[in-house]
Amino acid sequence: MQFVKNLKRTHYCGELTKSHENQEVILMGWVNGRRDHGGLIFLDLRDREGLVQVVIDPNNEHCKTAKNVRGEFVLAILGKVRARPKGMQNSNLRTGEIEVEAQRFEILSEAETPPFQIDDDKVQENLRLKYRYLDLRSLKQQKYLKMRHEVMQVVRKNLTDFGFWEVETPILYKSTPEGARDYLVPSRVHPGNFYALPQSPQTLKQLLMISGFDKYFQIARCFRDEDLRADRQPEFSQIDLEMSFIDQDDIMNLTNKILANIWKQFKKVDIGTIPVMSFLEAMSRYGSDKPDLRIAWELKDLNSELENSGFKVFDDVIARGDCIKALAVPGIGDYSRSHFDKLTAMAKQMGAKGLVWIKQGKDGSFQSPVSKFFTEDKLKQIFTFSGGEAGGGVLIVADSFNVTCSSLGHLRVHLAAELKAINRSEDKFLWVTDFPLLEYVPEEKRWVAVHHPFTAPNDDHLHILEKQEESNYSTIKAKAYDLVCNGYEIAGGSIRIHQQNVQKIIFQALGFSEEEVQRKFGFFNEALSYGTPPHGGIAWGFDRLIMILCETDAIRDVIAFPKTTKAYDLMAEAPGLVDRDQLLELGLRLNTK
Repeated sequence: MQFVKNLKRTHYCGELTKSHENQEVILMGWVNGRRDHGGLIFLDLRDREGLVQVVIDPNNEHCKTAKNVRGEFVLAILGKVRARPKGMQNSNLRTGEIEVEAQRFEILSEAETPPFQIDDDKVQENLRLKYRYLDLRSLKQQKYLKMRHEVMQVVRKNLTDFGFWEVETPILYKSTPEGARDYLVPSRVHPGNFYALPQSPQTLKQLLMISGFDKYFQIARCFRDEDLRADRQPEFSQIDLEMSFIDQDDIMNLTNKILANIWKQFKKVDIGTIPVMSFLEAMSRYGSDKPDLRIAWELKDLNSELENSGFKVFDDVIARGDCIKALAVPGIGDYSRSHFDKLTAMAKQMGAKGLVWIKQGKDGSFQSPVSKFFTEDKLKQIFTFSGGEAGGGVLIVADSFNVTCSSLGHLRVHLAAELKAINRSEDKFLWVTDFPLLEYVPEEKRWVAVHHPFTAPNDDHLHILEKQEESNYSTIKAKAYDLVCNGYEIAGGSIRIHQQNVQKIIFQALGFSEEEVQRKFGFFNEALSYGTPPHGGIAWGFDRLIMILCETDAIRDVIAFPKTTKAYDLMAEAPGLVDRDQLLELGLRLNTK
């Protein structure tokens, strides 16, 4: 094999241009396509940088094996760059003005016929995931992973320039409550005991602040055993950072600078000033704590408009202090009753007891399932007050604030996608602040942390916790903040509790016994007693960030070896069974076959 050992690659296929004309080059890559024309063989040779056309004369004594070449063979070619004949240029390729005339040729590796054509977007996802190593050969996938690499380097440089130190934290760690189930790792050395894979380096980065590191960051691998969606994976990466002697504005300002640098470099866009909105306002206006601001529609409060309406459902909701809201949607005046029934079913899935709709037909008349309770003039008044447009519709939910807002918010996103009403020409950012600190879970009959147990409460609300006024726990605001882009939470963080006595009353509010606190957080609780600086941080969902930059809707596209929505690796067939001897060595026995 003369190539590789003696004849080294000089250029990537995709980087050749007219400026390389008449140069001798050595290329190595995969056969993307083959065409035979009049005794000449034309190959498209592919590597990570792109394609180039290679012309081979099989009568050349150094190129006789070219007639055996098929798709995905790995080749080495020595040749001369020349301009393509007039009229044969390909404007869709960077290399479209030139081709390479092969002078010497070698097959480095043969290939079986692959189960699908590389770069075929119509291949089923399960097949692509099973043969992920082939799927990753596509220029699209390589572009995504190149973007991932480049963004990671920009982030590292930005944070280093801002005075941060990169510190690695353990993967084998202690199980601590973070809001999702842990992945557990049994210990052979300590039978019956388990490590947990970290859901995030939360306590560890706080300990680094206690240690005096001042500014820490890490591209951290995190693991959560939770139900998956298109924007979730069981293992994922986050840009994790923590700072001492700062407040919320410092974290947000730093994040804005890094975000602006990323968008300017990779999208050539100035993101401008990012608006800030409270959790309550975001829910009230958009029905979500991560609203997609590319959708223009907003929710409208109908309590004042429907007071003493005479319709028992609405009157009862207002009487008990709950909420009636409407969402005006253009262009659904011609939706059938069955279509509205589907929307009603979706609202019920979000917890609503039902959905009232009013639509205006082409003749200007109003139709609604509650028409017998309201005159046409009243329906028109509600329709107009809600922001309804001619030929459109209004969707109304009457329930608790959270159920009303979240169900209409869900319909808002669904209908915007269905009606193609999302402005995809630009990215929309938003900071959401003032989240609730705690929420009550009726099934567990206890309060839980909305973010995590280490989030600091608003200073003005601390007295509620100190006096254990449980009836007012829902009013406590947290020093927490999320960064939202296009309806995705791409970063979230908080100012942390740095005083041991405050952390103690939070643990009490969450229902932890002293024994439980000692068992789960003893090391951390003790660390707080040795002089802890005020500190806070944020974690970026790195995979989601890359997904948005690559303008794809699935997080799996931007991860080299992702898992399915059932947390299964189709390529490696993992998780899988292990030998019985391995289980016995760990002191484990399965209760299933």
